[in-house]
Amino acid sequence: MTVNFFKVEVVPHNPNWQNVFAIESKQIALAFKENVLAVHHIGSTAIPQIYAKPIIDILVEVKDITQVDEQSLAIQALGYEVMGEYGIPNRRFFRKHNEAGMRTHHIHTFEVGSAHIKRHLAFRDYMISHSEDAQKYSDLKRELANKYFDDIEGYMDGKDGFIKDIESKALEWWALQSGR
Repeated sequence: MTVNFFKVEVVPHNPNWQNVFAIESKQIALAFKENVLAVHHIGSTAIPQIYAKPIIDILVEVKDITQVDEQSLAIQALGYEVMGEYGIPNRRFFRKHNEAGMRTHHIHTFEVGSAHIKRHLAFRDYMISHSEDAQKYSDLKRELANKYFDDIEGYMDGKDGFIKDIESKALEWWALQSGR
């Protein structure tokens, strides 16, 4: 299988992404068994009306992150590649590709109580509730995908400042909304 690592493509929101997430999340929950506490749809495919790379990002909250290492074979059986922490301490990251080698799914696994869980959920919920900021993000992603169509690092670097700014707002907003 040839894996396409570099082509950056963002597409209009696809309402079917929620169904794809729902089906995949059930399989992931079964693979993680009693260690799983919650499975969340995150990332741009979870935000209606914005452009996104067509990759379903899944956040899995687990009781024990070290137990995930023992459960990796079950995740591999679902077609995922085991990536370890992949640059974020105390995370377990998995990625999946389709038959054509295009990336289709990411699993970000964190132990309950991780600040990364709160960060991802706050960003998603803020963007869903603040359509103007979501549209700005969508426009930025389209601009960067056109500019860096063959440079995923350039694309990611171009989004970084915007994401950090929104993430800060989102965490404040989420704390007020949820009393957390």
